[in-house]
Amino acid sequence: MKRVITFGTFDLFHYGHLKILERAMGLGDELYVGVSSDALNFSKKGRYPLYTEFERRAIVDSIRFVTQTFLEESLELKREYLLKYEADILVMGNDWEGKFDEFSDIVEVVYLPRTPSISTTEIIERIRV
Repeated sequence: MKRVITFGTFDLFHYGHLKILERAMGLGDELYVGVSSDALNFSKKGRYPLYTEFERRAIVDSIRFVTQTFLEESLELKREYLLKYEADILVMGNDWEGKFDEFSDIVEVVYLPRTPSISTTEIIERIRV
């Protein structure tokens, strides 16, 4: 049994989010998803997500092929999350290419292409116009 793990904010959940989760699940038998906490997002982006961490986790939890979600509270804890959830494969979008190779000693690291022409930032910009 292969366990896949991925991480993300999943704010304004959209088709690109669904497709990367679906492709991640296709690599294994179980899919664990770390949803970034509100505080972690603020520290990374200087703004809070539009949806709370509770709401974002509820959305991702509702996807039938997601085994379990958990709250990612720190980027520095990635290795601990990988070990705690006994991951075999770490999946990230290819905009992170090479940034998680340090974990290849404990998991297979896979970078998947993002869905073209869609991102939460672009959606927010379109809404503002």
